[in-house]
Amino acid sequence: MEFVELTQDGAVALVRLDRPPVNALSSEVSAELLEAFKACEDPSIRAVVVTGQPHFAAGADIKAFKEVLDSGSKEMSATALLDAVRVLDNLEKPTIAAVHGFALGGGCELSLGCDFRYMATDAKIGQPEILLGLIPGAGGTQRLQRVVGFQKAKDITYTGRQVGAEEALAIGYADKVLPTDEVLETAMEDARSYASMATVALAAAKRALAAGWDGTLDEGLQVEHEGFHTTFATEDAVEGVDAFVSKRKAEFKGR
Repeated sequence: MEFVELTQDGAVALVRLDRPPVNALSSEVSAELLEAFKACEDPSIRAVVVTGQPHFAAGADIKAFKEVLDSGSKEMSATALLDAVRVLDNLEKPTIAAVHGFALGGGCELSLGCDFRYMATDAKIGQPEILLGLIPGAGGTQRLQRVVGFQKAKDITYTGRQVGAEEALAIGYADKVLPTDEVLETAMEDARSYASMATVALAAAKRALAAGWDGTLDEGLQVEHEGFHTTFATEDAVEGVDAFVSKRKAEFKGR
């Protein structure tokens, strides 16, 4: 891939955007992100970190927008990025966005596809599409409100303003705010910790939480019930229970 680098450190995958200077999200970048996230479905990968430096991703490639509009066309698709973020969101393993610099527009939407977001103290996030006469097109209006709440999502989306790390932490977007040189290191360390846990149980927990958030209580309870029975039949459940009874640390295999 030309603009996205996928590497694996043990059971942790690192997806790194590499399109200088600001990791603008062209259709080519989005297609490569989709390819990388599909590769992360591999069972040998048990946690994923997504990052970009010095900027996570400073939004869409606006020059491409202008080229389309100058051609007389009124059609511009965000499908590639929408699909990439959907695959990321649906990965049945913990995912962490390590956010440096700007995560704006599509970059913010990409980060919202992760379970957790770790921000550098000088990082900024936002959905500035409204300032271009547009709205987010890759899930921003939907995922942002689920993370920061309906009213705060309206504020950020309507104004297009940039949100600093401390405010992002206060409103629930950021899970951790760290010095710039510690963001990726901490994300990788935490991802390794998740990768050492009971993978099937983490996947079941992720499904149950999502079902309860997006559906009714009864629907969520049903998914939870099914997940409990699925995990009870795993090797990791045998190991976890035996380790607890034996008063030793469990060594989970992810199966």
